[in-house]
Amino acid sequence: MLDTLLVLIFIVAGAAVGFNSIDLLPTPVLAQVANLNGLQWVVSGFGGLVGVAIGLVIQTLYHRIEREVRQLPPDVLLSRAVGLVVGLLLANLILAPIFLLPIPKEFSFIKPLAAVLTSVLFAYSGTTLADSHGRALLNLINPHSVETSLLAEGMIKPAAAKILDTSCIIDGRIEELLSMGILEGQILVPQFVLQELQLVADASNDLKRGRGRRGLDVLNRLQAMLGDRIVIHSADYADLTTVDAKLVRLAQEIHGVLVTNDFNLNKVARFQKVQVFNVNELAQALRPIYLPGDLLQLKILKEGKEPAQGVGYLEDGTMVVVEEGIDHIGDQLPVVVTSALQTSAGRMIFARLKISTIA
Repeated sequence: MLDTLLVLIFIVAGAAVGFNSIDLLPTPVLAQVANLNGLQWVVSGFGGLVGVAIGLVIQTLYHRIEREVRQLPPDVLLSRAVGLVVGLLLANLILAPIFLLPIPKEFSFIKPLAAVLTSVLFAYSGTTLADSHGRALLNLINPHSVETSLLAEGMIKPAAAKILDTSCIIDGRIEELLSMGILEGQILVPQFVLQELQLVADASNDLKRGRGRRGLDVLNRLQAMLGDRIVIHSADYADLTTVDAKLVRLAQEIHGVLVTNDFNLNKVARFQKVQVFNVNELAQALRPIYLPGDLLQLKILKEGKEPAQGVGYLEDGTMVVVEEGIDHIGDQLPVVVTSALQTSAGRMIFARLKISTIA
């Protein structure tokens, strides 16, 4: 519909220009024309044909510009529009004193010429500068403008809320992870987890009481570090009796990520399709990988389960089982890695004494 209307407008405009252009002919030429009315209709028809040609060209150009505009990202389109408007405003401010200058009639064409050239120059400069610095300008105006547009287009996804359980709070390593920016999104501490921490901190057992107080200290430091990003969630579930079950229910309802160190809770939550971030698994993944033939300096601390075996530990807590190491308990000596085994409890390395050490 728009294409037809556009062509019709140019046809009517071309025909009108042709019909009225007869008056522009010199008087001697008009005197030689026998039928002025017929000439007007002929020129009008020719003007209509020219209007059709111009209309089709404008129609093609319009569709090309429309396709290019639709392919532009929203932030680029907005920044170019702002740059164009700012450029035209600056052009008008500069032209205002020029129009007030007294210019002779012979040079009156200078004013419209200056207006056109200045407007085109500043409009082009505004859009060019918008391409170079438009995103930075949008970020200054609205720091979340680019992220909002990307979220609306589905190119990025919002960070899911992280739900802390009692074990990871008491463990304390979550504090370092958050300070390093590894975990994104809102940090939720459910009210029932806070109550469990308080019960542990009030326990009669000194060990439990110390762990509970440590967890509360970690929460206070996290609140001071994260501010509004850490929130105490008031949800509770009267039909559930255990904290673990409540954590899984909350994660399911808000589509959050459960952060825990509890091995059993990790398995149960994943079985119920809850996304879990296990700090112990992260620590295991970050431990160095030892291949057969690697040399380690190890202190053998105790005997192993099998005869003649000795057991030592690396700095990260990985257990190393050394063949024929029972006679070297208490010694610091080099061992050669023979194999490694990944178990549910962690990584275990098997090694043998270096030959030169045995000799």
